[in-house]
Amino acid sequence: MAVPYKKKWMHTRRAALLRLLLGFPFVSAGAYRPSQNRPQVPGARRTASLDPIRFRNVAQSAGLNFAVENSPTPQKHLIETMTGGVATFDFDGDGLADIFLINGASLPSLRKESPKYWNRLFRNEGGMRFTDVTEEAGVAGEGYSMGAAAGDYNNDGHVDLFVAGVNRNILYRNLGNGRFEDVTEKSGIKSDKWAVAAGWFDYNNDGLLDLLVVNYAQWSINNNRFCGDPSRPLRVYCHPMYFEGLTNTLYRNRGDGTFEDVSEKSGLSRHQGRGMGLAFADYDDDGFLDVFITNDNQPNFLFHNRGDGTFEEVGLAAGVALLNSGQPVSNMGVDFRDYDNDGLPDIFVTDLNNETFPLFRNLGGGMFEDATTASRIAVLSAARAGWGNGLFDFNNDGWKDLLTANSHADDNVEQLAAAHYRQPNSIFANLGDGTFWDVSATVGNDFQVPRAHRGCAFADFNNDGKIDVVVSSLQDTAELWQNVSPGKNNWIILKLIGTKSNRDGIGARVRIGKQYNHMTSSVGYASSTHFGVHFGLGRMSKVDEVEIRWPSGIVQVLHDVPPNQRLQIREPERSSSPPGA
Repeated sequence: MAVPYKKKWMHTRRAALLRLLLGFPFVSAGAYRPSQNRPQVPGARRTASLDPIRFRNVAQSAGLNFAVENSPTPQKHLIETMTGGVATFDFDGDGLADIFLINGASLPSLRKESPKYWNRLFRNEGGMRFTDVTEEAGVAGEGYSMGAAAGDYNNDGHVDLFVAGVNRNILYRNLGNGRFEDVTEKSGIKSDKWAVAAGWFDYNNDGLLDLLVVNYAQWSINNNRFCGDPSRPLRVYCHPMYFEGLTNTLYRNRGDGTFEDVSEKSGLSRHQGRGMGLAFADYDDDGFLDVFITNDNQPNFLFHNRGDGTFEEVGLAAGVALLNSGQPVSNMGVDFRDYDNDGLPDIFVTDLNNETFPLFRNLGGGMFEDATTASRIAVLSAARAGWGNGLFDFNNDGWKDLLTANSHADDNVEQLAAAHYRQPNSIFANLGDGTFWDVSATVGNDFQVPRAHRGCAFADFNNDGKIDVVVSSLQDTAELWQNVSPGKNNWIILKLIGTKSNRDGIGARVRIGKQYNHMTSSVGYASSTHFGVHFGLGRMSKVDEVEIRWPSGIVQVLHDVPPNQRLQIREPERSSSPPGA
């Protein structure tokens, strides 16, 4: 007999808490159950027929001259290892995705004392060529910056930009003329905490994008304890357990250019953590966007949107707060997207080596299972440490693949453990049977260059239908990975324009055949991806039906859509197909 969701949720939470209190190993309610249609080991035939994925680093020829200046010091301030967010968005409305890269500042002043510390905006000129327009755009920034979030918060058709930092947040309004205006103070945005990341979403479905800022821990330049081996002496970045976590901040968009802090009213301020990354999805299909937040060496948060302006934290009960081991890990980047084409958004997280990259499969009914081992991600990621990440279909075969930007947190970890600080990035190809295969070694010769990678963001920079990637690195050049995969698979990219919904269409859920995706700009670690909704179509010569469920509740259906195009879709006044039809 089916258990009602509310009762099942309460029972699961009580059981999980009881097991933890008694010291038993934690097993989520959705623990993996082998089945015939979800094999643990991919077949040779499937891997042999896998459409190839190929990337080429074109950063130098593209003019993307940037390295994250994190100002490493002998004092090992924790902020030094955590900067490096990236954002991709079309700031000038020319149909080409541009690149914004986050930078640090001088220490101990926490000021951008010279241009080498500026955050940088690179305008896409077409043909994989970029020009630095930071100064004329007015986005060099202030303070020790961490992350970025792109979104059109005032619905004027120009994508705005939020920068999170160490006690210095900045909200830039896009003026539409190639310049941005710092409206932080007059908008009501505060800078009273160490913020790592942020994201735009319409939590109350009023057609206005709200802002969620993820805060890390209590820290100051004058309160920096020694961690390491004093006898050698060898100093390392302190374990996060020495830093008390913070609550996150939710700002409601009033629609007049100002924001109201509703952290307490919404219930978010009741939960304290060391936040690193965030992603949004309507995981229970109730019409309201929910929030997943990664916490560093603490249980993750899953904030279920009640639809009345408040959130309920259900991470432990839903099975996504911890891995099956019951131990918290160094959770960093996150993407919240459907990897197995069952219509339910899943959660993919990065962390340090020997912890494995968690993958939580959505079972429906508000529950998830730890699929890290069953998907083979556990064995593939065990030796890696990841920061940025994303779920995108890189070979356009109809299955979303995983990319991770890798590096350890400690720059001298090799003196302490069998691990590497600088690491190459990874791509795990989706085999379409619930498992993944590591194809990193065959992606391209330069893909295996180890660096201290941090943030990454995605876009189709040259409008060829293949998803490209930009990755930042500490004290090293940024990478711009042009997707040169040789396959002939088809694709489509949808640019949504909301009318009753927010103009970006953030939160809109799109279905093509058995594939599902949704519009979001919150992807990875301290990063933002804002270019539309991408689908790989395989050999599909025509898209029979595109179904869009807008945040307003309007359902729009398009028929007989040609592939291999960037299609702009405007939200209609009413549904073109009744819900459930």
